[in-house]
Amino acid sequence: MKNPIKSLIVLFVTLSVLSQPAVPAEEPNRTTTVLPVKFEELTAVEFISAVDKAAATCLIPFGVLEKHGPHLPLGTDLIDVREVALRAAKAEYAIVIPQYYSGQIAEGKHQPGTIAYSPKIIWDLLQETCDELSRNGIKKIILVNGHGGNTHFLKFFCQAQLDKRTDYAVYVIGPGGDPKLAEKVKELKKTKTDGHAGEIETSFMLAHRPDLVHLDKAKDQSGEDLKRIKDLDNAYTGIWWYSSFPNHYAGDGSAGTAELGNVLIEGSVEGLVNLIRQVKKDTTVRDLQNQFFDQAEKPLNTKQ
Repeated sequence: MKNPIKSLIVLFVTLSVLSQPAVPAEEPNRTTTVLPVKFEELTAVEFISAVDKAAATCLIPFGVLEKHGPHLPLGTDLIDVREVALRAAKAEYAIVIPQYYSGQIAEGKHQPGTIAYSPKIIWDLLQETCDELSRNGIKKIILVNGHGGNTHFLKFFCQAQLDKRTDYAVYVIGPGGDPKLAEKVKELKKTKTDGHAGEIETSFMLAHRPDLVHLDKAKDQSGEDLKRIKDLDNAYTGIWWYSSFPNHYAGDGSAGTAELGNVLIEGSVEGLVNLIRQVKKDTTVRDLQNQFFDQAEKPLNTKQ
């Protein structure tokens, strides 16, 4: 949620006339009422207005770079999640930062093209990114998760924000949604086993970037669950994914359709738009955080 974070492009316009003094640089021609939602496309001057218009709210489309079967691009999560974020932010204005690929993907290190940073790096980078956004006036940060392997990491990251006082709030949105959408998806789906690079993800990509899908290659590898540690009923182990899906492929992407993908995208965008609206209005989370930290400094004074 997918390109590495780009440097901001600075446009310099120098206007001069031979017989006249130099004219100060001007902003590019742009309707004053229309602000880009993409962080990297805002000028510094526009950024000030964007923070105000967004009610100090931004979206971090969060994915990783990893194999997606034999038929989808390495940046599938990034490309898909940022598409959803951009569409949602245009419907309910928020600032969308560039694709964020520094997520948790240790389980994919055996496959070509996977970029797997250490746990410390992914934690520190996300924390400092949030701190920097706050320093620039953004006080409500929504982590839009596009990668299943980030789920536990991002929830723990949110929980860990109670470690020390901050002047901003972090929210995370991930898998889930409207029950009506789930029913519609169930009607359109053809496969029973589905997961990584399977029917769902392939459909999503077919709906908005069909040029990146090699559907004819979707059956070149197996996405079958090998169930190699099926005898462990109630134990969790980090090798669980590899034990089931060593090809880093779960399901059958050849069943994907643009029709299903459009349903998924529209549902995802609607859900995110609703969350953005709620977060922009929210004052409770930060008030409760401040109350919590006040009490945490002197727990013996907390009313029992």
